[in-house]
Amino acid sequence: MADSSDLWIGSAYLFLQSTSEKIVLPSLYGSSHQKSSVFKALKLALADSTGSLHGVDMLKVHCSEPHLIIQLKFCVRENCRKFLRSYRAGLFRESLQKHLQVTLSMTAVPVQVELKAGSEQLDHMLNEEERCLDCIYKEKPDRLRDEEIAELEESFRSLTCRQESNNTAPSNNHNSLNSSSLPYCSGGSSLPSGATFIFQEQQFANRTLTPDDHQKFAKLVSKKWKQVGRSLQKNCRALRDPVIDNLAHEYDREGLYEQAYQLLLKFIQSEGKRATLQRLIAALEENSLITLAEELLGLHPSENDTS
Repeated sequence: MADSSDLWIGSAYLFLQSTSEKIVLPSLYGSSHQKSSVFKALKLALADSTGSLHGVDMLKVHCSEPHLIIQLKFCVRENCRKFLRSYRAGLFRESLQKHLQVTLSMTAVPVQVELKAGSEQLDHMLNEEERCLDCIYKEKPDRLRDEEIAELEESFRSLTCRQESNNTAPSNNHNSLNSSSLPYCSGGSSLPSGATFIFQEQQFANRTLTPDDHQKFAKLVSKKWKQVGRSLQKNCRALRDPVIDNLAHEYDREGLYEQAYQLLLKFIQSEGKRATLQRLIAALEENSLITLAEELLGLHPSENDTS
């Protein structure tokens, strides 16, 4: 695909092992009662490390005693850099231990971590940040997100959406991503009153997409419309393959604007109230279209996104 050459995408494997003989992480994750709790702790710790729920994707969780092995996908270089710095400083491990302790209702869950990209053991070169980034960039993801992970993501979103709707006193600390304050409500059956989300450490009201949003997206997304569509398709059946390729072929003569317009139209028609600004911003952020995201949020005058 000619329009994907400027994307920064990389992959790494995170190895987790409890140093307590009484706690076996693969067994906990394999338990139907504890799986969602372990996933939630992983999701929150990764969000803490990048400052965003969209900073890194989990594609697959492997159980290989004594390790729990998570395949990570990074779509933005700076998010990968943030994760590496958090990991190097020990903050990611501390955050994971804290969230596991809370979600599993245990007194303590000591964890040992390792990070690999291909054959490279990144723990031995963490002070060489650019080298670590290059190693991760060279390892492209070899799979789509596992169906089990997709189901856990959906459950997590539903849970945090309910918590957000019940939270009448919004937190002023947007840097701490915890289970009671995460403003992640996409994928729910309706849009809760007062729902918000965080973008670049600022809080914005979530809402359904408007005709103005639709037109701005079609005008500014340019050749990256298919990549955004593939990000949106994760939770939208109407955009599953080969729908996006069919749109590209059907509206080829009309040009990029019409192709992008029809893509978002299909998303809006399919998702209804769930076609929210937050979901579109997340897809833009995943594909490094920060300027377009800022334009939709009214952060600067209109201009073509060149990120």
